[in-house]
Amino acid sequence: MQNKGIIKLFAILFGLVSIYQLSFTFIANSVEEDAEAYAKQKISTEVQNYSSLREIEEGRYLDSVGNQEIFAGITYNTSKDKELNKGLDLKGGINVILQISVKDILRELANNSKDPAFNKALARADELQKESQDDYVNLFFEAFEETPDAKLASPDVFANKNLSDDINFEMSNAQVKPIIRKRIDESITSAFEVLRKRIDKFGVTQPNIQRLGNSGRILVELPGAKDIDRVKKLLQSTAQLEFWHVFKGQELAPFLAQANAKLKEMQASKTEEATNDKAQDSTSTDQDIDDLIADAETDDAADIAKNNPLFSKLQPVAGQGPVLGTANIKDTAAVGAYLRMPQIRNLLPANQRYAKFVWGKPVNGSEFIDLYALKANKTNTPDLSGGVITNATQTYDQLGRIAVSMEMNGKGAKTWEEMTTVAFNNQSQIAIVLDDIVYSAPGISSGPISGGRSEITGSFTITEGQDLANVLRAGKLPASADIVQSEVVGPSLGQEAIDSGILSFAIALAFVLLWMVFYYGKAGLFADVALAVNILFIFGILAGLGAVLTLPGIAGIVLTIGMSVDANVLIFERIREELSKGKAQVDAIKDGFSNALSSILDANITTGLTGIILLVFGTGPIKGFATTLLIGICTSLFTAIFITRLFIDGYGKNGKSLDFATAATKNLFKNVNIKFIVKRKISYVVSGILVVASVAALLTTGLNQGVDFVGGRTYTVRFDKSVTASEIENKLVDVFGSAEAKTFGADNQLKITTKYKVEEEGTEVDNEISNMLFEALKADLPEGLTYEEFNLSSGEGHQVGVMSSMKVGPTIADDIKKASVWAVLGSLIVVFLYILFRFRKWQFSLGAVAAVFHDVVIILGVFSIAKGFMPFSMEIDQAFIAAILTVVGYSLNDTVVVFDRIREYFNEHTTWPFKKTINAALNSTISRTVNTSLTTLIVLLAIFIFGGESIRGFMFALIIGVLVGTYSSLFIATPLMYDTAKKKSDELLAKKEEEIEEEVIA
Repeated sequence: MQNKGIIKLFAILFGLVSIYQLSFTFIANSVEEDAEAYAKQKISTEVQNYSSLREIEEGRYLDSVGNQEIFAGITYNTSKDKELNKGLDLKGGINVILQISVKDILRELANNSKDPAFNKALARADELQKESQDDYVNLFFEAFEETPDAKLASPDVFANKNLSDDINFEMSNAQVKPIIRKRIDESITSAFEVLRKRIDKFGVTQPNIQRLGNSGRILVELPGAKDIDRVKKLLQSTAQLEFWHVFKGQELAPFLAQANAKLKEMQASKTEEATNDKAQDSTSTDQDIDDLIADAETDDAADIAKNNPLFSKLQPVAGQGPVLGTANIKDTAAVGAYLRMPQIRNLLPANQRYAKFVWGKPVNGSEFIDLYALKANKTNTPDLSGGVITNATQTYDQLGRIAVSMEMNGKGAKTWEEMTTVAFNNQSQIAIVLDDIVYSAPGISSGPISGGRSEITGSFTITEGQDLANVLRAGKLPASADIVQSEVVGPSLGQEAIDSGILSFAIALAFVLLWMVFYYGKAGLFADVALAVNILFIFGILAGLGAVLTLPGIAGIVLTIGMSVDANVLIFERIREELSKGKAQVDAIKDGFSNALSSILDANITTGLTGIILLVFGTGPIKGFATTLLIGICTSLFTAIFITRLFIDGYGKNGKSLDFATAATKNLFKNVNIKFIVKRKISYVVSGILVVASVAALLTTGLNQGVDFVGGRTYTVRFDKSVTASEIENKLVDVFGSAEAKTFGADNQLKITTKYKVEEEGTEVDNEISNMLFEALKADLPEGLTYEEFNLSSGEGHQVGVMSSMKVGPTIADDIKKASVWAVLGSLIVVFLYILFRFRKWQFSLGAVAAVFHDVVIILGVFSIAKGFMPFSMEIDQAFIAAILTVVGYSLNDTVVVFDRIREYFNEHTTWPFKKTINAALNSTISRTVNTSLTTLIVLLAIFIFGGESIRGFMFALIIGVLVGTYSSLFIATPLMYDTAKKKSDELLAKKEEEIEEEVIA
């Protein structure tokens, strides 16, 4: 090997750089452990909002020591910027994809147009989006043009005063479209910046926020975030701040009395009609009539509701204050529905015609909420909006309560002074409304307020006050942001994932190290050193690139360990072959490395190609798996080819003998002579049966598609005792209509999935379903456990309740499914072309792709057949697609090594019959195949058993894939290549024999 000095220098420098990069992680972790201990000592676990307060204290500690030198000029802040990032599944936190509502933006651009063609197109676009992956704006344009002669440049659509500088009445639809697209893109960019500002102030280290193409989707990752409810509110709050004059309670009291009487009259009329209908229905039974009566008058509460439909749910307050009445939170929907009824709205007098009814902010711990009436107008435009706010800070009012102080620009200050003048003169109040919730409605008792200063008071915690000030400073979102996909992992589950990942890593590494020494002796020891260097390089590169380490990423590293020995195995087996030919040790080593290089490169390139496709099409943790796999391939090549060679050459330079085997393995697989080609028909029959059974299972029982592919919500719930999945599932079906519960790991932990309200977005829906889940499981949870304790927001130390959750909307689920299909098809096409390029014969490509297709179908069949009885998740999700692509890479790796040897034997034994050449080539690779497959399988089994429940299905797919892939490379890929190429090969051989005979005769 040439340039050994340069390689040594490079390896040493690379190793030192890797250690340097990883040192930041050790320093940051050490300081954070000190911060955690400090916060635990200062905050009692019994205090309310323990997690939030502890997080604040940890932040204060880290801020105080952030710039203090720890070692050689390194501070905590510099270490934190350069540490190896841990992903959501290892650190806990939240990962969401937000969909900025393009529909809202279009409405805003059209100035809330009432144009029938415009609103019909919006409704039609909603329907089209369920079946299409096209952008919403394109679907809107398509739907709009379904109306004959409809013009986007109409005064009632986009040719309004807001867009007058860009759009005029003479423009065609084709001219208007790019302008609207540009405005929408600007709005989404604005939303991205608003969210980024909010997150920057949130205090989570290493947040990640990025736009996903032009779809209006924004990815937000907040590893380590503990207060999940707080994060969701922060992300989804539009921060639509408005200031309104407000009616007094006594001004609306007559209307409320009339509304109650009208509702009573309507209810009585409806009940009478229903009773008559029942009585006249010949199919009605006495029981039907009894049920009707029971519905109307079951008890005193029903009687009160019958006589006072509105006042049974709303307690009126007729005073000088702004509160109209108080209702229980659970009754607010019913009260709101009553007040929106046209028959009720018509009772409002002319001066109250546009009254806007809104609820106040609930007081923490209270079940009741106040109702207000804003003095709205025909266009529903507030007297003053939040766009005038220039600064906002969390402060305290005169009574020591938490408040948010705001400052306004000049225009806002002038309008605020006018509003406070009116309120002072009329002794009325001004409501401060955020996202249609009244936070406070103060009266103006000391005269008009000049200078543009105002204050929001209410029932705030410190974190709520800080968050409100944060969102007001960042500004409002230009449109609503719905969470279409989310994954939440509690910190306890994250720590368990780290522990299981480290355990599986240690077990797999120990086995591989021992096996290499057992099989190859001292040479195996050198390979082990190279493997240790390889692992150091992988972690060093991950830290240097700022990559995120996830649980699938750890699996990728462990898998790399199993596969990285393949290069050393190939080299050592070739050296053993050269030694058996009688070559000197130096020559055998040189030729062994040289002859193995082609196979090593081809095998790793094909695996790398599938890794790249996985990186392009994958999302979240799957990208982490692909990243570590690709890095591992590169470092494995370097360490196997160069580092191992350095040790072997260094050991043998003084004439020391180096055996590439031990007494137990020296003659293993030496005289193997399996007639693969002769037995190919048996393998065809076996594979045919497996493929047909798999296809039949897929067509009959199908696959258990995860929420990634069909949409829905999934919760990992842990109980304090063993539970029966079927019993829990029956309870959930009664509540949600459709639900699935499966044991997930230990028998006190379930994975619960439901599609209930999957198409509805918003925090309210998420909270409603979470509440329903809690109520359904309450009897099986510890007595006295509260909803807050059940939920993830209870933070660290959380051992019973929701440990993780995931939500995927149906639209994004369809996107994920299509991307996964393209990933698999793309990998097959790319690999077919690469093998065709390398081997110059389509028969090799056909055999390789057919074998891969065979492997994928059988894995799918196994998952279809076994989904009902396996004690772990058999869902088809993104992780499963990652497994499929990894199997594709592994199977091709194996096949390419075999094909390389066949090609080599063709060149060496030109007079051999085709069948003999292939059999000899296959038999010569048996030792390598068994070694690589065995080490990889043991590694996968270690991860499968000890690596955590969340990746058990992923590992099972890989185990089946390695078994089937090893089989197919020998018994499917090669026989198919033989059957399609033998005729041509026999013709060439016959021609060559004729030429030899002619030469002899001549």
